[in-house]
Amino acid sequence: MQVKCPTCQRSIEWAQTLYRPFCSERCRLIDLGGWLSERNAIPGEPVASGTGGEPERAPQPTRP
Repeated sequence: MQVKCPTCQRSIEWAQTLYRPFCSERCRLIDLGGWLSERNAIPGEPVASGTGGEPERAPQPTRP
């Protein structure tokens, strides 16, 4: 079955690639970088602070 790589749109054989659904490790890492840098996101309501969103930061120690 022929599919297109979601990153570069190159046509690949599904059963013959180790990086499914990507054509290569490079395309897989480009996609991962998009998620880690928050360029990619799943649409939804924004999360309010203190309700399960990002963990609160611990106070920084003061230096004398």
